[in-house]
Amino acid sequence: MAMDALTRTITPPAVPGSSTPAGLVRASAGTTRALAAQPPAAEPAPGSAAAATTTPPARAARRSVAHGPDLQTGVAQAQQALDYLARIAAQLEALKADLSTRLAGRGAASRQLEARARQLGDTLDVRRSEGGAGLDAELGFDGDRTAQQRFRIDGLDIASLQAAAPQTLGFSVGSIGGPQLAATFEPGMTAEEIARRLDRTLAPVGIRAGLDTQRALVFTTPEATFDGIKDAIAVTGRGRVDTSALPASLAPREWQLGNPDALRQGLREVVQALSRVRRSQDAATLALSAAMTRTAQPELPQAELALLAADFSGTATSHDYQSLLAITSALVGVSRERVQALLGLR
Repeated sequence: MAMDALTRTITPPAVPGSSTPAGLVRASAGTTRALAAQPPAAEPAPGSAAAATTTPPARAARRSVAHGPDLQTGVAQAQQALDYLARIAAQLEALKADLSTRLAGRGAASRQLEARARQLGDTLDVRRSEGGAGLDAELGFDGDRTAQQRFRIDGLDIASLQAAAPQTLGFSVGSIGGPQLAATFEPGMTAEEIARRLDRTLAPVGIRAGLDTQRALVFTTPEATFDGIKDAIAVTGRGRVDTSALPASLAPREWQLGNPDALRQGLREVVQALSRVRRSQDAATLALSAAMTRTAQPELPQAELALLAADFSGTATSHDYQSLLAITSALVGVSRERVQALLGLR
């Protein structure tokens, strides 16, 4: 019983060069020996004791993939976004209360409102560094991709493309692209069809196309790569084209809070921002829960636990160098107090 508990809970630190984080992989002396530096051993014959006590490679591979760096990055991004969104939500709630009381004709002096707006602006300025790579300028969170930068390409709009049809345009981004990135626009194409055609054409270079709420063309690309492509887009017959990043809709430093109409507009923007923040908090919480669920390993069958225990016991009674190396590697960082605490759970 004690040996079962020990083999089930030993979690050695990550092996240098491995993508599997420490504390997330169950290890045994048998699997540690497989990682130890040694000459390649002959494959054990079917039915032999060595073959019976070897950890199935398929199971080990699945666990390694499940706890790779992508999973850890996703957990970190979701947690960082939640911490930052909590700060933003608190500041928006305070600003909402002050704006409401000011519109009601009581409390919240102009200086107090301006101070709160500046504080919110300062927090928005550090979004990329403190909010993580998963939170965009609109305070939206998507656990499946990094934050996107929205922008427009000057001279590329629905009206001009419809008026010039039929035509074929070639696109390139830096040295990527050329004739193979070509989009043909036929007469009578709708705005949605034009956006879809551009989206399929530019997707290979990391640019997506769509329509905004005013049905105008808008392009997106990961924030981290926007600086590298914003001055590198070329269109057939025009050469390099200018791009303009779309500013965030929440810009508290631009508010003019000196009259009732401006106060109402500011309150409207705060309420809309709060709604986006709440949705993003829900999305980040869901992403974090999903990631944590992926890290939870299923209970090992009793037959496998017995094999692991027998393998560990057999190795512990050996006195050759490879066995001692496997044992000491597996027990690095496992203190007496930790073992006692774990055995106490039985």
